Parts: sequence; structure tokens; C-alpha cells
Amino acid sequence: MRHDQPWTYHRGEGLRTFGVEEELLLVDPETGVPQPLSGPVTEIAGWHADVLRPADRLEPVKPELFCEMLEIGTRPCVTSAELDEQLRQARIAAAAAAKEAGAAVAALATAPVRFDPRLNPAERYRRIEDRFARLVDDKLTCACHVHVHLTSAEEGVGVLDRIRPWLAPLLALSANSPYWQGRDTGYASWRHQLWSRWPMAGPSELYGDVEAYEETTRAMLASEVLVDDHMVYFDARLSRSYPTVEVRVGDVCQHVEDGVLLAVLVRALVETEARSWRAGLEADPVPTAVLRLAAWRASRHGLGAELLHPLTWQPAAAAEVLEALLDHVGPALDAAGDRDLAERGVAQLLARGTGADLQRAAHDGDPDLAAVVADAVRRTVPA
Repeated sequence: MRHDQPWTYHRGEGLRTFGVEEELLLVDPETGVPQPLSGPVTEIAGWHADVLRPADRLEPVKPELFCEMLEIGTRPCVTSAELDEQLRQARIAAAAAAKEAGAAVAALATAPVRFDPRLNPAERYRRIEDRFARLVDDKLTCACHVHVHLTSAEEGVGVLDRIRPWLAPLLALSANSPYWQGRDTGYASWRHQLWSRWPMAGPSELYGDVEAYEETTRAMLASEVLVDDHMVYFDARLSRSYPTVEVRVGDVCQHVEDGVLLAVLVRALVETEARSWRAGLEADPVPTAVLRLAAWRASRHGLGAELLHPLTWQPAAAAEVLEALLDHVGPALDAAGDRDLAERGVAQLLARGTGADLQRAAHDGDPDLAAVVADAVRRTVPA
């Protein structure tokens, strides 16, 4: 996210600002095949941004690990309406630049069609490829990262310890990657399965305090497995660039409103657990192994089957789990004026289905899966 001035920690006055980073695929609008055009597209987007007044400028369009991907984002926002508008405008701008380069953008968390990705030639990405070899080849995946402002690093670690049980339901409602290399994987979020292959990804252990968090990071870097500290790929982490907690568990969502729903729930969850931390309430000591099982269920079925309930760790209907999430963060949603948005968004997802359900509905027997990509392109950019 771009910031016109360096951030300082939130002083606890008013609503926490929040923002979103989304990864998008660049695709051929006819065949659905991802196109290695991130260089030209980011250059074109930069030309367009240069003619805007500073107050009107969007977050820059950025390249990613593979040349078939882009990253877009919002500035820090106060209200959900502001976030919605910025995310829509960012997608429209990225789509316009992609069209000028001969491509389209698709909010798909994995590429449905068969293709061979092209690594970004930047030195850092080549170091990652040298370090992780074949593992990198399967990492063309697109996520949604939500940043929420913190009052302190101590609060941030308190939040990380307490949001752990609720991250799997967020993955379930954002699931948008059933297809991979031309076939149905049987999963709602295959991106999660691919991403979990990184040795530094997934749910984290309880930390207890900032010193333990930093010691974990130092130990990971000392192992010389990670290329740098940006490769701490846990489902949630403290940002190394901004005074935020960064929740990274979700797939990128096809619909803007689904991405906004995810962000609204994340902000409410962060606020809820910050209050719990300040009140001295203990974090749930659920083992990380159980959290991995909860994430597996969410990845496998999305909202189409039972999830593990974060209050009992027993299987429960997805609707029941999401209702429990809404109840858990209800006071924070009310404080932000987001209760109606969250309840409507959850009801719509349960009725319409996740992005994974939309992709399977769009398949309609098309052996090349181009129809799936074309449908996602239409949903990605608001009319």
C-alpha cells in the first residue's frame, strides 16, 4: 500500500485504518492462457498514473514473482465504502493498462488452464528460484492480503496470538481456486495447498510477546532457508514495512464486494482481539496441528461442507461457523458501521457460493476451461 507520509502506530482514536493488496492474473481474453506481460502493463499503468493529481493517484500497479501476475492495492481507508471505491478503481486501472498491452485481468487464485509460467527476472526472484528450485514452479497463485493498523507491536503480537482460530473460516469464504493446470483439483482453494508447501507458510505458533515473535523471525533467517524477512509467509504476520498486522490467508476474490467483506471481517477480528489482549484474556492454546486441519477443511470444501468450529474444534456447518464469526466480532462491526454489510455479504456467499463455486458453474463442460477464465474476467472488473 502507498502512504503519502510515513506511518506511525495508530493512537487508538477512532476507527483503525485498513487496506487491501490483491494479486491478479494477466490472461489472454480469448484462450484464458496467462500472459507474461507484467512488465509492459506496469509501465503503461505508470504512464497513466503520472497524469493524475497526487490526491487522485491509486496505489501503483506492481509486478510479482511471475510475469503473468500483477499486484494492486488500496491506500489506508477508514470506511468500508472508501475501501470498496478504491479497490474498484484499482481493478479498473489495472484492466485498462492490461487491455492496452493486449491482455485482460482475472481475479483467480490459480490459473485454470495449462501453461508454463515465466519467472520475473528481478534478482530477488532469481535468488528464490535458486534456493527453492522446483518448488517455485507451482507458486503462481493469487492472494488477498489485508492490512489493519496497530497501536503498537505488542498489540500486534497479542492480535496474532488471538486471531489464529478464526483464519480458516476466512479462507473458506474466499476460496477461489478449484482448477490447476487444466483439471479440477477437488479443492475449493488449491492455492492454499500450493502455498502450504513453502516451509515458512501456514498457521503460526503462539508467541506471547514481541521478543518471542522477533526471536522466531531471527531463527528463521538464521536457518538460511529464507532469502529475506519478507519470506515469513505465515497466514498472519506483522508487516515489515508498515505498522500493521497483515492477514494473508485468503484467496483473491472474483467480486469486489467479496474482497471488501473479507477486509471488513479482518478489521473487526483485529479490533476484537486487540480488545481481548488489552483486557488480559488468554489466547486459545489450540495446537498448530489442529489449525492446519481446520485450514485443510476450509481449503478442501470452501463453504460447501462442514468446517471446524473455532469454539469447539468439532465439525459444524459452514453457516454455523460464519454465524459464530459474526457474533464474535459483532461489537467491532457495530463500532465501524459494518454490521449490515458483513451480514449481507455472508448471506450472499452462502446463497451464491464462493469463487470456487462460480468457476465450477462457469465450466459447463468446456474442456479447455477458457470459459471459466472469461467468466472471471467479467466478474473482476465492475461494470
